[in-house]
Amino acid sequence: MNNKKTKISIVNYTNTLPFKWSLKKSALLDKIDLQEDIPSICAQKLKFKQVDIALVPVALLPELDHYFIETDYCIGTLGIVDSVKLYSNVPLNEIETITLDYQSKSSITLTKILSKFFWKINPKFVDAKPGFEKELSGKNANVVIGDRTFELNGTFKHEYDLAFEWKEFTGLPFVFAAWVSTEKLDEKFINEFNLVLKFGVDNCIEAVKESEAQLKIPQKKAIEYLTKKIDYNLDHKKREALALFLEYIAKL
Repeated sequence: MNNKKTKISIVNYTNTLPFKWSLKKSALLDKIDLQEDIPSICAQKLKFKQVDIALVPVALLPELDHYFIETDYCIGTLGIVDSVKLYSNVPLNEIETITLDYQSKSSITLTKILSKFFWKINPKFVDAKPGFEKELSGKNANVVIGDRTFELNGTFKHEYDLAFEWKEFTGLPFVFAAWVSTEKLDEKFINEFNLVLKFGVDNCIEAVKESEAQLKIPQKKAIEYLTKKIDYNLDHKKREALALFLEYIAKL
């Protein structure tokens, strides 16, 4: 009998709370090794086969020799997401340098795609270091993702929601992260895993209320964010958006 646990890497942001909550409540918990990481570490662990499945930034996909999108769920949005922002004190056409958040490849890549193909600007891109978020001056801009944006929103003269900008550009929703493996996983496990994810998404408000002690934002704001800004279903339109995003990556 194979008692080996399935290794799973999940992003440790507020937007994954329904997934984490349902996994930790499920019978599946005894069969998995659940590791919580920032998106870039999730990607690294999957790429180097340190885990079996991970919730990874979709910009990682072209770097994988082969991959499988294993579930019907993702971290996506239909428009404004509120937690992936470009901040600046000057308008887009005056930006000279953009500092790119080190935590997620998808947001970095989306910024480059929007700059080249939609905003028609040609800034210098700089890799961020921890603590960069509030350091902004002159004709510079910062891309910040995740829970850190909640305290930054409204702080600077200009802020651009990258998912909204993508929607304006393409007319499509956006997928930031998907559940991906590099080897096809057991169908029975994936079916069970999918059902657990569905339970979390379907009971999002309950997940927030039961997890209040771990919240980084007020409960009311968390519920609004997870039910109005994040859309978890990896449906046809999001798969279309993902395919288009990968096409643009190839053009960079």
